[in-house]
Amino acid sequence: MPPIVSDNESSYVLNQIIISPSDTDYLDQLIPSIKEYSVGNRTSQLLQTLAAFAGEKESEIEAICNTNHQEFVTSINQLLRIREGSVRLTSEILDLNLSIQASTEKLAEQKKALVESRSHRQNIDETFRATKDCLDVLRLANQVHDLLSKKNHYAALRALDELQNVHLKEVSQYKIADMIQRSVPYTQKAIAEAVMSDLNTWLYRIREMSQYLGEIALYHTDLRKTRQKERVDQTPYLGHFKLNSAIELVSDEHEEYDLLHNEELQVDFTPLFECLHIHDSLGQMDKFRIEYANTRRRQKELLTPSSISLMDDDNAGLHNLLEEMAGFAIVERSTMKRVPDLRSPVDVEELWDSLCQTAVGLISNALSEVDNAESLLRIKNLIALFMQTMNAWDFSVCIFDNFLLVLFRKYAELLKKRFSDDFQEIVSTDDYMPMPIQTPAEFDKVVNVSWYCPEKSEDEQSFPCVLPFSQMYPLCCIDIRNFLNQFYFFASDDFSRSDIVDKTLEEALDELLSSKVCDTLVERLASQYLGQIVQILINLEHFELACHELELLLEAARPQNCLGGPIKLKATEKFKSNKKAAEKRIFEVVNSKIDDLIETAEYDWMASAPPMEPSNYMQTLTRFLSNIMNSTLLGLPTEIKELIYFDALSHAANMILSLPLSPDVKNINPNGVMALAKDVDYLYDFVDSLGVPILRENLDELQQTVQLMQAENTDEFYDISTRNKKYGRVDVINGPVLLEKYV
Repeated sequence: MPPIVSDNESSYVLNQIIISPSDTDYLDQLIPSIKEYSVGNRTSQLLQTLAAFAGEKESEIEAICNTNHQEFVTSINQLLRIREGSVRLTSEILDLNLSIQASTEKLAEQKKALVESRSHRQNIDETFRATKDCLDVLRLANQVHDLLSKKNHYAALRALDELQNVHLKEVSQYKIADMIQRSVPYTQKAIAEAVMSDLNTWLYRIREMSQYLGEIALYHTDLRKTRQKERVDQTPYLGHFKLNSAIELVSDEHEEYDLLHNEELQVDFTPLFECLHIHDSLGQMDKFRIEYANTRRRQKELLTPSSISLMDDDNAGLHNLLEEMAGFAIVERSTMKRVPDLRSPVDVEELWDSLCQTAVGLISNALSEVDNAESLLRIKNLIALFMQTMNAWDFSVCIFDNFLLVLFRKYAELLKKRFSDDFQEIVSTDDYMPMPIQTPAEFDKVVNVSWYCPEKSEDEQSFPCVLPFSQMYPLCCIDIRNFLNQFYFFASDDFSRSDIVDKTLEEALDELLSSKVCDTLVERLASQYLGQIVQILINLEHFELACHELELLLEAARPQNCLGGPIKLKATEKFKSNKKAAEKRIFEVVNSKIDDLIETAEYDWMASAPPMEPSNYMQTLTRFLSNIMNSTLLGLPTEIKELIYFDALSHAANMILSLPLSPDVKNINPNGVMALAKDVDYLYDFVDSLGVPILRENLDELQQTVQLMQAENTDEFYDISTRNKKYGRVDVINGPVLLEKYV
């Protein structure tokens, strides 16, 4: 029994059959195999194996065939058929040549054969030329695809155009020309898609480098600002010209810098130009413009985040947003300059406006978390730098310009809150004592920060010394100056709405001085401590002078072309009016003390002997008046001191006169009158010692009343002519009352 052949062995046998070098070997291998499979009824297995093997070979053949372009295969087949015809014709010519050589029987037959030979030769030449032309066309077609694979798109398009308009016309009578002609639109589409793919890659890279481009743009704008400031320091006249003005641009020409081509960054527009040439050559410029605009619009939408934070240490979120915007817009403007017909100015402006509105919305939403004026100032400076950068590229920044007003109003509120708290603390924690100065340096510091003109120069001043105001005044002056500086930091050259800044500053400063300084000082006038009230009055006086100086300062800081009238702070009038309140309060406290002292008077109106010295209360009263004049009221202006004294003495005289007029006093004898007269004389001498004659008028009524009670002939009081001469200041009612009490 023959051995059974395994599947592996059968596969091996089949392989050997297939690779047999000749038909004989093939049969020699096949016959024994058929015999072996026929034994045991394994013929079906053999057939299956052969069928499977044939299927595999067919799949391989089909896969190989599928890798070639169908039209190309057809063309090759046609060429092969032509070649077979050529070979056949060649064979026939050879046979004919042999027959001609062999046949020498008849010259006519030879001539006929020669003519036929020439005819065949002509056919062969024509066939050769046709084959050569077709091969040239195929070569050019392959060259187009080679150029396309090498990304030489424009050269590929030119080669395709040459193929279509020149070479295909030379072989138009052949089927291959029609086949290649039908493939031209597909090749053109492939070139357009390839160049668009390269352009999209370029746009993606541009999108990736936009932030870096914007960062460089902002950095060089900052350098320009620095150079401009240096030029202004050397030539102040240049300060009249802002950044991006014609004068500034001319002055900075020697520092010319190409933002798109430099050592840090190279922006190559070649892919864009190539894409333009390709689509222009294909007559698809309108389609390309629309597609390019849509692509840039999508990139713009991807550029802005959903939200940003303004509380980063370095404002990274805002930096990234503005740098991305700047880079994107600069590429747009550069594209417009290089290819004017590609981008519509309206489209670019719409994209820019949309970007600005989105950015302002993001910043506005994040603005609520900013509670620090310095942070807000850094945000404003960054936005201002961005605005100046984009101005240099002819982009409108009016949206951001209006947004700066929003920032400024929030900035003003933050400053008001901070300085309001500072003023409140300074005023509430003051000791309300004249400020001691120990050294000349300390004296200079106080004079420089406060609006104070000392009566003596520093050379004439002796140290230590005491300044009239308390410590709160220079501290408030320092805060006021800081407040002004903080406002003007915001209102630098890059903020165009200086009129609003001036108005807001005036209102804010007025409010702080009125409500936080003046009102707080007035509240403390309720104190019973005379020294504190006097110090408040002195402080109010200096704050009023400071307000006048601030008015002049604010006027000087206004732009020269401002047509507004002179600045008048409401706080100035408020300090002035509250000085009257402070003076009135001093009168009240002094008079209250006088009342307390006079209430201690113990006159014995019916004394048995005249007094030897003035009353204790009178001595205490004059000491009190002398002490407050030489200490408590010393810092007050002379006219105010005299006014206080005048009122105090008038009040004291009235109170002393009311003592004998009291209903409780029924009778007064000469000793009682003498006691009163001795006190009045003592008071009169004290007033004379002050060297202010006008003060004596306050005691005239009291003195004449005492003289009337001591007069030998009291009837003179009732004679009008005599009374006007001797007792003109005596009250017409009080005089008779006292005379009735006199015993």
